[in-house]
Amino acid sequence: MTIGALFDWDGVVIDSSVQHEKSWERLADEAGLDLPADHFKRGFGMKNEVIIPGILGWTEDADEIRRLSLRKEALYREIVREDGIETLPGVRELLAMLRDHGVPCSVASSTHRENIETAFDVLGIREFFSAVITSEDVSQGKPDPEVFEKSAAALGCEPHHCVVFEDAHVGIDAGLGAGARVIAVATTHPIETLGDADVAVESLSEVDWAMVKALFD
Repeated sequence: MTIGALFDWDGVVIDSSVQHEKSWERLADEAGLDLPADHFKRGFGMKNEVIIPGILGWTEDADEIRRLSLRKEALYREIVREDGIETLPGVRELLAMLRDHGVPCSVASSTHRENIETAFDVLGIREFFSAVITSEDVSQGKPDPEVFEKSAAALGCEPHHCVVFEDAHVGIDAGLGAGARVIAVATTHPIETLGDADVAVESLSEVDWAMVKALFD
């Protein structure tokens, strides 16, 4: 059995919440639009195409939603290049450990591909990932399992032979919906709220090979 590892991006590999929140603020200022006080928490892990009409209530027009979404992501990349970004604790060690055990890895995220590629350039971790599946590759966002199903297929694995690393509730639901094992990391939500996952950890530094292997024994 070939095990695959499927990584959500924001909140798992990196914590770019500050940069994303700043990019929404820049976009709102630039466009003269209002931001609800709790918008970032409510929209966390969702696609922009859902956030803009559903959370922010800015517009229902598909062309305008796309324009605002693309501009928001361009602003985010500017901020990442300006401020830099770091991997979360334990990420590099986990990726190296999985590589040593012959486990292929894929990014499986609602993040835009250009954002991930920008972060790869800053972080120098592209070599660890055999595949990258992003919002451009799926028609349904999380909690739909499509992104994890496509990521598993890109690695040549069955979803039920994969471990998903997630931080968001919608992502945990998506991973379980795909039939994968899920390790949740308490980057975004308190660990006691992550009980639906197979395993919950405070940090990816806690994940070792025995933990991963036990999910499939």
